[in-house]
Amino acid sequence: MKARLLKKFEDEISQLDKELKTELPQEIKRARELGDLRENAEYHAAKERQRLVESRISLLMKRVSEIHLMNLDKIPRDRVGFGSTVHLKDPASDSITIYQLVMPEDADVDRGMISTASPIGRGLLNKEEGDEVTVTTPNGSRRFELVKLSTIHDEK
Repeated sequence: MKARLLKKFEDEISQLDKELKTELPQEIKRARELGDLRENAEYHAAKERQRLVESRISLLMKRVSEIHLMNLDKIPRDRVGFGSTVHLKDPASDSITIYQLVMPEDADVDRGMISTASPIGRGLLNKEEGDEVTVTTPNGSRRFELVKLSTIHDEK
């Protein structure tokens, strides 16, 4: 899991670095050649993109250093934590929903990946198989039963 996260971030950093060092300077040069920079929308758009790319690279580098420092041994082996995959049963409909708890920037509800900082993610932390979980969301309270749990340690 740790190696997968690192690779994902390092790949994005590499792609953004290429854009920052090769593509954006060419765009800025081309826009400068168009004349007056005060009214040059292409120039201003390229400079704004340059600032956004620099900011994203900085954030990703911070995440990479945080991941390097992450001690996976401190993540519980029998309770919900970062990287856990949970099977939640909705008692009202008997439907099962599967989520994996991930970092906020990796969250994608459509793919079943929720942030540990989301209301459901926070409500699930440290729960065990068989626990009833009540989560307060912006749409009201929801109840679940944690019917199956696999932790980051089970996926190695």
